[in-house]
Amino acid sequence: MARIVMKFGGTSMAGIERIRNVANRVKAEWEAGNQVAVVVSAMAGETDRLVGFCREASPLYDPKEYDVVVASGEQITSGLLAITLQAIGVPARSWLGWQLPIRTTAAHASARIEDIDTAALDASLARGEVAVIPGFQGMTEERRVTTLGRGGSDTSAVAVAAAMQADRCDIYTDVDGVYTTDPRIVPRARKLKRVTYEEMLELASVGAKVLQTRSVGLAMKEGVRVQVLSSFIDGPPASSLPGTMIVGEEEIDDMERQLITGIAHDKNEAKVTLTEVPDRPGAVAAIFNPLADANINVDMIIQNIAHSAGSTDVTFTVPSAELARAIDVLSKAQVAIGHRDLFHDTRVAKISIVGVGMRSHAGVAATMFKTLGERGINIQAITTSEIKVSVLIHEDETELAVRVLHTAYGLDAEDEAA
Repeated sequence: MARIVMKFGGTSMAGIERIRNVANRVKAEWEAGNQVAVVVSAMAGETDRLVGFCREASPLYDPKEYDVVVASGEQITSGLLAITLQAIGVPARSWLGWQLPIRTTAAHASARIEDIDTAALDASLARGEVAVIPGFQGMTEERRVTTLGRGGSDTSAVAVAAAMQADRCDIYTDVDGVYTTDPRIVPRARKLKRVTYEEMLELASVGAKVLQTRSVGLAMKEGVRVQVLSSFIDGPPASSLPGTMIVGEEEIDDMERQLITGIAHDKNEAKVTLTEVPDRPGAVAAIFNPLADANINVDMIIQNIAHSAGSTDVTFTVPSAELARAIDVLSKAQVAIGHRDLFHDTRVAKISIVGVGMRSHAGVAATMFKTLGERGINIQAITTSEIKVSVLIHEDETELAVRVLHTAYGLDAEDEAA
C-alpha cells in the first residue's frame, strides 16, 4: 500500500464530464489499495471570473475578503469531486483548508504555507476514505481564509504530500510529462523519464509552464517525489511511471544523465537601457534599490564599457508585466541615478539551456553561442547559473533559436518516446 497525492488542474476539472474522468482515475488508485488524497484547482477560467467580480465591486478591495471570494472556486470542485466519487462507490469527503487545517502566513493573495495538521487527514485515510482537498487556500492564526497566489494548487499538493509523508505526488496537467523543449516548436522533442529538482526549478523559472516554481522549490526542500502526467490521455496506471518524475539527483544514474536536459523560452521579458549613468561607486545600487523596493524582479544585467566622459550604459531585463512600473520608478529616481535617457524594448525573448551535466563539461555555453551565431541570431544579453545559460534575443528569432539549439545538443528524437 502506498500513500499517493493526486493533483488535478483547472482544465482537468472543467465540467462534470471532466470531473467524472478524474473520479475514475482516483478510483483506480483507491482500488489498488493505496491511501489517496486529491488536491483540486478551480474549474478553468473560474478564478479569473471571481477576480473580475472583486475588481468590479471595488478597485481597492480588501485582500482578506478577496481571498474569501477567490477561494470558493476550489471549494466547489472539491465538493463536486467528492460527490462524484461517492456516486461510483468510493468513500470520499472534502476537507477545506480551515478544516485540516492548512496554516499559512497572513499575506493575503500570496500566502505561504507554514504547517499542515494531518491528524484528521490520517484518520480519514486509515478508514479507507479518499480525501479531497481544495488547493490554493489555507488559514491564518486569526482563522481568516488565505490564498497562495496564482498557480498555488501545485504548491498545496506538494505541501500536503510532504505533511502526510506520501510516497509520490502525481500532478495531472494538460501535458503528459516534461519534454526537452516545447513540442509545438520542435515536433521531435523527447519526453523525459526523470528530471532533477534543480533542473525543473531552473526550467520553471525561465519559461517552462509545466509546474509552478514555488511547488518545485518546496518539493526539493522536502524531498517529495513528483510525477507530471496528463489527465487527457488513457494509459497505464501512474505507478508504472508513464509521465516524468521530478526527483533528487541521486535517483538519476550516469547512464540516464545527459549534458543538456531541456531548452526553455520566455517572451514575457522586456529590456531596459539607461544611458550615460555616472561611472562611480554606488551608481548601480541607485538603479536597482528602487526597483527592489517596488518588488520588481530584475533578471539579466549588463554594464557596458565606460564612456570617455566618465559614464556608462546599463542594460537589464524585467518581466513585461512590470515594465510600466519599472519605467515609472526609474523616472522618479532619475536625479539620484543621474542617467541621461531610458530606452525599452519588449520585442525580446529569453532562451535558456538547462542541465546538471554543465557542472562537469566545458564548452556548453560556447556551443550555444556558436550555434546562434551561425544562424545570424544576435545575443543581446547573457546570464548564467551553475546549471543554466540564458541569452536574450529578438523575439522573432525565438522558434529558430530553440530548434537549432535542440539539434545542436543532440536532443532530437525520431519519436516522442523517452
